[in-house]
Amino acid sequence: MSGSWNTIESDAGVFTYLLTNLGVRNVQFEELLTLDPSSLAELHPVYGVIFLFKYPTDAPYRATGDKPLDGTFDHSIAENKLFFAAQTIPNACGTQALLSVLLNKTSGSDDEETKIDIGPVLKDFRDFTIDLPPEFRGEALSNSDVIRDTHNSFAKSSPFVDETTRNPNDETEDAFHFIAYTPFNGTLYELDGLQPAPISHGPCTQESFPEKVMEVIQRRIARYGDAEIRFNLLAMTRDLRIRARELGDVELLEREEQKRRDWQFENALRKHNFVGFAGEVLKGVVEYRLKEGGEDGYKSWVGQGKQKMVKRIEERRKGRGGGGEDVEMEG
Repeated sequence: MSGSWNTIESDAGVFTYLLTNLGVRNVQFEELLTLDPSSLAELHPVYGVIFLFKYPTDAPYRATGDKPLDGTFDHSIAENKLFFAAQTIPNACGTQALLSVLLNKTSGSDDEETKIDIGPVLKDFRDFTIDLPPEFRGEALSNSDVIRDTHNSFAKSSPFVDETTRNPNDETEDAFHFIAYTPFNGTLYELDGLQPAPISHGPCTQESFPEKVMEVIQRRIARYGDAEIRFNLLAMTRDLRIRARELGDVELLEREEQKRRDWQFENALRKHNFVGFAGEVLKGVVEYRLKEGGEDGYKSWVGQGKQKMVKRIEERRKGRGGGGEDVEMEG
């Protein structure tokens, strides 16, 4: 029986080091804050993008019959060269989307410029599953201890919530889903493990990929209501430090090295449970307050804290707009 998969964040640092820990080198992720194709083209070479959106959508997820809402199903390509796996277990979609790009950029790709050395672990996995049908590839992924444990190592630490039991159908909380877009042998494909097959979006070269994929994503976002702005887009690209070294750009290299240090620190924080630390700090503060002002001083301090909290809540309610604190992706 396969183990559980935890949810992970749509974060460039998480996805970059997830790749690194699986043995992939010279590849990173960059978060895109705009749907302008030029922002993606600047990262050349780009291997593909991973798109996060709310699921299920307010509109039907697919059209009736053997036809998606956009593009066309390509059943034959999944049975041949393209790696596509059906999602057979909850919470694995982030890593599955990542692999949907990565495993189609190996030595078997027709595009020399975007070939990736995926390392021995993923090479063995691809070699074992490439001749299997999509549903068996999904089962193989679900049962891969190495990939699952690496994925779960980037899940948030929480002593209160078991993310492995999260119900995506629970109306009290929103669920999100990752899918991938990548050019493969002259065609733009949408790879979504919840769909029955890869979705073709027509002819696409490596050079036209930024423009083509942004058009498809814009059409997809347009299917949501105007109030929905919770989307995230990550680009899988070559390690930007390589470009910096090739150009002799010392400033760019230092920025990228600092970015890696920041990512490592943030990933360490994600894995750490701060409840014990917070409890010890709180006990120390309470002891100090009791020592300084006695029980009356302690009660006064608690009362002041409550008043400040009520004031903050009221201020947030007054200043809350339609989008809250979310940042809308620019079109």
